Parts: sequence; structure tokens; C-alpha cells
Amino acid sequence: MNRKTTMPLALYALAAGAFGIGVTEFVIMGLLLDVSTDLGVSISAAGQLISGYALGVVIGAPLLTIATGRWPRKTVLLALMAIFTLGNLACALAPDYWTLMGARVLTAFAHGTFFGVGSVVATGLVPPNKKASAIALMFTGLTIANILGVPFGTWLGQAFGWRSTFWAVTLVGIAAFSIILLLVPRSKAAQEKSDLRGDLAVLGRAPVLLGFATTVLGYAGVFAVFTYIAPLLTEITGFQETAVSPILLVFGGGLIAGNLLGGRFADRWLVPSVLGSLVVLALVLGTMTFALHSQAMAVIYVGLLGAAAFATVAPLQMWVLDKAQGAGQSLASSFNIAAFNLGNAAGAWLGGVVIAHGPGLGAVTWVAALLPLSALAVAALALRFDTTAPRVLLDAQRTL
Repeated sequence: MNRKTTMPLALYALAAGAFGIGVTEFVIMGLLLDVSTDLGVSISAAGQLISGYALGVVIGAPLLTIATGRWPRKTVLLALMAIFTLGNLACALAPDYWTLMGARVLTAFAHGTFFGVGSVVATGLVPPNKKASAIALMFTGLTIANILGVPFGTWLGQAFGWRSTFWAVTLVGIAAFSIILLLVPRSKAAQEKSDLRGDLAVLGRAPVLLGFATTVLGYAGVFAVFTYIAPLLTEITGFQETAVSPILLVFGGGLIAGNLLGGRFADRWLVPSVLGSLVVLALVLGTMTFALHSQAMAVIYVGLLGAAAFATVAPLQMWVLDKAQGAGQSLASSFNIAAFNLGNAAGAWLGGVVIAHGPGLGAVTWVAALLPLSALAVAALALRFDTTAPRVLLDAQRTL
């Protein structure tokens, strides 16, 4: 028996692309003051650069996936990295706020399709029992971006001007393009004919639609808390503001651990991993309400939140791919990446409503816990529509 224990180098090429995209998405958060001062806009206006990027992901993911549906998947990935690189170059050169906004939206267009098509490519590089782990390995680039890339990019921008960060990410894009060109193989399966009507029909399947809803609700719970993690740690737990950044490194460590564990479990037990990861996320969010009143426990729970958050990613992405068998996988996969970003926006909005209109900052965590519980209910409903689910799972979900 010949078992391949190592992952293909091509997966690390995909992770390199994911790293660059992750830095671009999140580094702007640490540079808002610098951008607002340099371009002469308010901090709130600068903050809209984050919303503009998220909107670009949601819109761009399905549009670019449809537009490139007949292309070989390696060609799609290279084109996306070219868009990503040119978008960051435009950010570095942007003479005014609106040019920067347009460049951010252009860059975001590459985000959803890269992770969507990349997920399909990743699963095609490994045996069936390693598919979720392959997706998790690609997303490791995103988690490392949060731990290393974003802090370094923030420091670089604050020390040498915010444009220097985008110049650096442009170089990352060139490197990722080159690595993908060298390492990702051309596959005949990547050149399958695209039938737009058939692809859209896949999106209309009840299990696929409910899979998207599960993703939105699950990740809304994560960002309802993570968006406001700084005020939670300072105003409730009592940390100084200078302590927040080091604590977020613990969150980043949790992201990596949860991501890899989620992929490994999903390889063996896909549906139980989806349901179980949502239960764990709800428990972490709910009990975090009490943990925030102890500094030691708060730090531990920040790490647990990271682990629980990304333990859901590979199972949810793999689940949607599993329900969208055939040529519609790339489009469904990209839509699910858009669903993650829609969940991010919805969670941030809900957390803001809880803080501004009651019951207040201290209630954000337990309100957020209701969202993955709702996602769990939606996932259970999806099993009722899934005629391919094992009988034992259908029986089990009736007890939920």
C-alpha cells in the first residue's frame, strides 16, 4: 500500500497567494489614521475602504468565476494574481481617496474567485481522504498573513508611509504569481466545458443554498465579536491598549491550529465536523461572556475563538463543494467565499447594533453565540434535503 503522506508543493503555491490576499484585506485596519491624514479624509471615511473591499469580494466572486468559467483553472489563478498585483500597485500610486477606493475594490475582485477556484484546484491535487486538509493548507496562508504579514505591514506603513505597505504587497503578488506559474500543474479537468445555466442550477439546489446560509450565520458570529475585540479587552477585561496587539497573536495561533484541525477532522467525518465545529463555536462565544472578566481566561478564550472560528472554514467549504458536484463546483465555491465575507459584514453590523442600541458591549459575545446555533439549525435542515446523506446522519439530525 502506497500512501502519500506529504502534501503537493502546488498547495504551498496556493497558500502563498492566500497570504498576499490576507495581508491586503486586513492590513488597512492598522493604517486608517495614516491614510486619513495623507489623503485628507475622516477616519470613518477611511474605514469605508474596509467595507468597499468586502463589497468587492461579494460582487466579484460570482462575476469573475462566471467570466472565467471556460478557462483552465491554472490560467484563472494566474489572471487573478495579476489582478491582485495590479490592484495593489494602483493602491500604492493612488493620488486621492476615490482612486484608492476603486483600487481596493479591484483588488477584492480577485479574492473570492481565488479562494473559490483555489479550493477546487486544491482538492484535485490530493486523494479523496485529504481534500479538506488540502483546503485547510491553502487557507493557512490567510492565517499566517494575520499573524506575521499584517503586523509587519502595519509597522512598515507607519514607519515609511502607508504606500510602502502596498508596494511590499505588490512584490508579494509578483512572487505568488511566479510560484503558482512554476508549481501548480495544468490539469485536463481544469479545462472542462462550462455551462452557465447548469452552474446556476447547481446554486439553486437546496443543500447548496442552505450551505451558503450556514456559512453566513456561522461567520457572522465570529465577526460580531472579533470586530470589537479591542474594546472588549480594554473596557471589560481591563487590559491596556498596548496589550491588545500581543493578545491578538494568540488569536492568530488559534487560527492556524483550528484551521488544520478542522481540515483533518473534515477529511474523516465531514458532516459531523460541520455540525461539531458550529457547536464548539457557539460554546466558545457563549462562555466567553464570563471569561472576559478574568485577564488570564480572556487571553485563553481569544486563542479559543481563533481556533473555533477557523475550525469551521475547511468543513464548510468542503461541504458546499461536496453538494455542488460537477462543473458548478468553482462557482459554488466562490459563492461560499462571498458568503464568508457577507457573514463578516453582517456580524460587524450586528455587534454594532448590540453596542449602540442595547443590551451593550458586555452582551456582544452571548448574542453572537446565537448565530452559530442558528447556523446549526440551518445545517440540520440542509440534511433533510440531502438525499445523498447517510441514513444514520439523517436519523441523528432529527434529534437536534
